[in-house]
Amino acid sequence: METTQQQAGQQRTAAERRRRELLEAADRVVLRDGPKASMNAIAAEAGITKPILYRHFGDKGGLYRALAKRHTDALLAALRSALDAPAERRERVEATLDTYLAAIEARPQVYRFLMHPAEDAPAPEPEQGFDVGRHSAPLLRRMGEDLGVVIAERIDLGPGRETLARVWGHGIVGMMHAAGDWWLGERPCSRAELVRALADLLWGRLAAAGDRPAGPGF
Repeated sequence: METTQQQAGQQRTAAERRRRELLEAADRVVLRDGPKASMNAIAAEAGITKPILYRHFGDKGGLYRALAKRHTDALLAALRSALDAPAERRERVEATLDTYLAAIEARPQVYRFLMHPAEDAPAPEPEQGFDVGRHSAPLLRRMGEDLGVVIAERIDLGPGRETLARVWGHGIVGMMHAAGDWWLGERPCSRAELVRALADLLWGRLAAAGDRPAGPGF
């Protein structure tokens, strides 16, 4: 006979699998509707009722946070891979910038869902879209902190290096986000041109800084 512990483990596995399936359904709706994605539409896509969706995620904010973590984890992994590529520092800086811009260009509706509120949703119908604008700052802070850790591990910034690395991390993420948001909306130049321009802006201090002794290099 199965033990209580085994049954609990099977239940957790089933719940995690169901949660992934619901997130995949939510992704499909977000790809179609962007910031207008609603709980009603996601529940319909998943073939369930809205109360069941609430049971898994609590509320709209809970579902949003789960989707945000899913996409932010993937983006951060891609950025780390670009930083770890066997290339010269300038090439890796450009590859990292390009990785971010390529990600928002490839899935603009997902980007808009994560970073912009559903401004054109009718005011009397709050379920028409997720009011996610107030949630975008934590995502950017997480990316800034992660990049700050990477910089502190790799570059010799001298006294106060941990604080300076965090300043750089948040500054670079803020620059990427602001420039990428503007570029995605207006497309005033090619992605390659934007990457080169942003890398030029960053390059002076990055070029002068040495690698941290015994670190993985930057």
